[in-house]
Amino acid sequence: MTVTEVYLIALLIILAVPWLVWRLLRSDAWAPLVVVQIVAGILLGPGVIGAAFPDYYAFVFRPDVITALNGVAWWAVMLFVWIAGIELDLSQAWRHRRETGITAGLALGVPLVLGSLAGLLLMGWSDSWRGPEGAAWQVVLGIGMACAVTALPILVLFMEKLEILRTALGQRILRYASLDDIAIWGVLALILLDWERIGRQIAFLAGFIIAAWLIRKLMVLVQEADRWPIGLIWLALCGLAGDWSGLHYMVGAFLAGTVLDARWFGHEAMDRFRQIILLTIMPVFFLSTGLRTQWEGGGAAVFSAAAVLLAASVGGKLLGLAAAGRILRWQRGEAQLIGWLLQTKALIMIIFANVLLDKQIISSSTFTALLLMAVASTMLTVPMANPLLKRLGRIAERDT
Repeated sequence: MTVTEVYLIALLIILAVPWLVWRLLRSDAWAPLVVVQIVAGILLGPGVIGAAFPDYYAFVFRPDVITALNGVAWWAVMLFVWIAGIELDLSQAWRHRRETGITAGLALGVPLVLGSLAGLLLMGWSDSWRGPEGAAWQVVLGIGMACAVTALPILVLFMEKLEILRTALGQRILRYASLDDIAIWGVLALILLDWERIGRQIAFLAGFIIAAWLIRKLMVLVQEADRWPIGLIWLALCGLAGDWSGLHYMVGAFLAGTVLDARWFGHEAMDRFRQIILLTIMPVFFLSTGLRTQWEGGGAAVFSAAAVLLAASVGGKLLGLAAAGRILRWQRGEAQLIGWLLQTKALIMIIFANVLLDKQIISSSTFTALLLMAVASTMLTVPMANPLLKRLGRIAERDT
């Protein structure tokens, strides 16, 4: 068969298998399609189906097909991260800065500390969790931040399902997650700071500030129909410059989005665009992520590490929100509800871990453990939050 035919077979598997499983299991209440796609990516990788059916894996996911799929995956995740940057709205966070700062800081800081301690534990257990280019502090901080991440796009999806997105509670939670989103990319930039390429990185940041001022001026002047193509050109340029500087193309993609205003594109258009990306090309990214899962240290070791990281992640988030609730005098049970809603990690954590793996800071086994932790944390969110929301009655309508 030709490369094109095999590539299309791979696409059929990527698009059909997760959708059929999601539809047949009716899992939307606890695992939306995007989560099923992530799990399917893991199962279709070399560690599970590939190990059970090596001939299938060698035929479908041969090097030239994987190369073609990776090109789609790179652009898909750049678009997704760009949209996440555009949709950040910090005006509300500034208006409620004390409450938002305390909550977002504790929601991020406590699981970051516990996750870093878990990273130290793993490093003490074996050096196999560190990648060939990773310093110990980079590995520990990277694992800690992975435990602290909240995936804003998945959070929005879950809150829509729970019918609280447009309520006062939903808007508060979006403020907390938005601040944490900025912190995630800031920490990633710190981890990727390369003293041998510091000149390039300074030049990138300085050039970005000037270019961002110019692109904002341009976006106001051009017609609405021209903003999408200009925005995509800007995205590609920032991704290229970010990768050239040594930070990573995804850091450039996120920064490209943060300086643009969602109102220039229209909120409804942004929602439709995000859904199209999730439906059409992000499944390729999930599959490419699954193809990178490895069980080099043995399955038991990876699962044990994932369990430790899950405990640090979930426990840290709940403890952080409990502390915030006590300081801000929240209603009883409110902190626990918000703590569970902020457990969503899939997508952003997976993107974050992919960058660390690309830069060889973490090993494939660490990546797999983080991936399992992210999926488990995300799948716990709705089953734990839904009964709490029902028990607390009209809490979603109360503002701060």
